[in-house]
Amino acid sequence: MQQDLLEAVTEAVRGDAPFYQPLMPRTGRKMSVVMSNFGPLGWVADVDGYKYTTTHPVTSKPWPSMPQILYELWDRLTDYPAPPEACLINWYREGAKMGLHVDSDEQDLRAPIVSISLGDPARYRLGGPKRGGKTHALKLSSGDVIVLKDEARRCYHGVDKLWYGQSTLIPKGGRINLTMRRVNRP
Repeated sequence: MQQDLLEAVTEAVRGDAPFYQPLMPRTGRKMSVVMSNFGPLGWVADVDGYKYTTTHPVTSKPWPSMPQILYELWDRLTDYPAPPEACLINWYREGAKMGLHVDSDEQDLRAPIVSISLGDPARYRLGGPKRGGKTHALKLSSGDVIVLKDEARRCYHGVDKLWYGQSTLIPKGGRINLTMRRVNRP
């Protein structure tokens, strides 16, 4: 299944949805990850803020369809009554990180978030609902899945370390994280 997911990502980013470098709101600083999306909606970041769009910010083309296997995983892992509308694809290359944050751009924060790790291992941190609190570290390996729901859905989380070059799944190295989200209320 991991190879199938990686092939779907590779096909998407070779076509109308290549990886692009998102910018931090207000500062315009480049994020250390590059990203793309699957699904009818895609999450983007630029100097104006975070938002969901129907098209790629560089090519202006619609995001590629989400692979069926992702819908099946969502159904198997969540009890949410509607399918995901967006699957963010983050590629963590050597040295990339993701600061502690809460995913809060969706209309219904009761909808779970499903996160799938592919490639190199990473240290994932999960904190509480307030910034600056204690965090718990988990080492995520290729194929690991995290479902954030209920109270955990509103907790700070991030990736602060990548063990680059430890997996052979991704030919150019690094970690790909697929994050499925339901954006609109069902």
